[in-house]
Amino acid sequence: MPNISASHYSGKVRELYDEGETLLIETTDRMSAFDRYLCKIPHKSQVLTQLSAWWFEKTRHIAPNHFISLINHNTMRVKKCRVLPIEVVVRGFLTGSTNTSIWVLYEKGERQFFETWLPDGLQKNCALQKPIITPTTKSTMHDEPLTTKNIDKFVSKELWRKIKTLSLTLFQFGQETAYHNGFILVDTKYEFGLDDQNNIFLIDECHTPDSSRFWLKNSLEHYDKEYLRLWYKKNFDPYRDSILPIPENALIQEMSRRYIYLYEKITQKKLEIS
Repeated sequence: MPNISASHYSGKVRELYDEGETLLIETTDRMSAFDRYLCKIPHKSQVLTQLSAWWFEKTRHIAPNHFISLINHNTMRVKKCRVLPIEVVVRGFLTGSTNTSIWVLYEKGERQFFETWLPDGLQKNCALQKPIITPTTKSTMHDEPLTTKNIDKFVSKELWRKIKTLSLTLFQFGQETAYHNGFILVDTKYEFGLDDQNNIFLIDECHTPDSSRFWLKNSLEHYDKEYLRLWYKKNFDPYRDSILPIPENALIQEMSRRYIYLYEKITQKKLEIS
């Protein structure tokens, strides 16, 4: 990190440094899931930072974003925005393993997902007729699903209309780009903020294996955080066990390999390991 004197905030995965009108976002190798820290994945910080920067540049024609420049392999300078208190999850498939995933909820009998009603009889991992949006609150601990009845407590109707349009357009572009390079973008999370003139900006990260699910084309092989989630779900009860062990080194190295492979296939560039 540059030698700076600035306000500092430490998150689950990132360190934020307030420079006034801009922020420095330093991404770490820390891996979190199930609302807790799990382990460190080598070179994950570099993949997330540089892949986000790549997507931010590729999607400026769709939505303005906060990215200004890369400072080093795992740090970017961004425009400071007022963060909107919601996260926008766009889903193209009925899948997932966490308690908030639509497949787990669907199995429990839920059929309404925000504005969308799903019919009975759907199978896990099936493609939805069209992408759906499932917004949640933005919390440091547990994100809560929002409904059509309470979302206007968090953002205005006009702002939500714009956010939905941007999110679906970004997701379509992400799916097309990923498919062209050998992957299926299954779902993803977007965050947005406002500048001083109340213009909307895409913030945080974009189409990374931490914020998205990616399958290899023509398979269900995960090249994202879900690969590690499934290992924990198979061997432990991550929502009830008070302690979760650090994965064996072979699994950690495989996670690193998959993150790097995804970056290199999507961007068509070799990751220069730092």
